[in-house]
Amino acid sequence: MGAIKPTYIKSLGKQLLKEVPDFTDDFDVNKKIVEEYTNVESKGIRNRIAGYITHKKVKEGKKEKE
Repeated sequence: MGAIKPTYIKSLGKQLLKEVPDFTDDFDVNKKIVEEYTNVESKGIRNRIAGYITHKKVKEGKKEKE
């Protein structure tokens, strides 16, 4: 079982997914995009947001294959 993400991570991740079309299923690319489009100073928070977005993109890709 995975860790439950805080609501501020989810809400910021969802907002970024709506506004920025550049996200992929690659964590390192998403990390750089999150850093570019937000003013989050904490590396840990940035990584959690990028991880949430990556998880959503991977899940979205699996749905398209079905």
